Amino acid sequence: MITKRIIPCLDVKDGRVVKGVNFAGLNDVSSPERLSEFYSACGADELVFYDITASAEGRALFTDILTKVARTVFIPLTVGGGINTVDDFDRVLKCGADKVSVNSGAIRNPELISEAARKYGNQCVVISADIKRVDGDFRVFAKGGRVDTGMSAIPWIKECVDRGAGEVVVNSIDTDGAKSGFDIELLRLVRSAVKVPVIASGGAGSVKHFIDLFKEIPDIDAGLAASVFHFGEIKIPDLKRALKENGITVRM
Repeated sequence: MITKRIIPCLDVKDGRVVKGVNFAGLNDVSSPERLSEFYSACGADELVFYDITASAEGRALFTDILTKVARTVFIPLTVGGGINTVDDFDRVLKCGADKVSVNSGAIRNPELISEAARKYGNQCVVISADIKRVDGDFRVFAKGGRVDTGMSAIPWIKECVDRGAGEVVVNSIDTDGAKSGFDIELLRLVRSAVKVPVIASGGAGSVKHFIDLFKEIPDIDAGLAASVFHFGEIKIPDLKRALKENGITVRM
């Protein structure tokens, strides 16, 4: 059985890690460097760094902060926010990222995925999709969940993978920060639509929610969360022990 990954997420705004509910109401948490060093030491399998206002503000990602974070971690680092060109991929990878996550930039120019995959390899390109239910449809949102694109999520994700994305992060806006559990319905649809690894994001509030995720969707690859890790509500070593006790394969 494939080892399941546990991934903390650093949502960074103005140089600080923040967290909100349903992509709104952001509260200050800590410095990116301090948290990334902590997660690298306590058993996280990977780390995700999002500059969450770069796209909405129409600017490039803060590479000075990213460089400091990359120096503190010894686990794979995925970075996103304001990725609009292949040059942005290059800049972020040179700062120490292992993978680059693209969202709004790919919506504006889907060919960006193809170009980046050709240049850096599929394993380097992550499509991050912010998805919300609208009139019974799972809809793709852009600019940090602020803009409804009108596109249905599943065909969009399939197109991105066909173009070369090697991994998919599914961000459920409906469950984000609500701590009521992962969006199993949405995740099942995505998992059945693509062959590449799928990461579940949005809704984790307890150890049980991670157990439920991996039991309900045995071929999901990873669970991502933010506030429950940031505020110590779930400690990663405790989570991994509980997963192992429930027959779920994790790296201890």
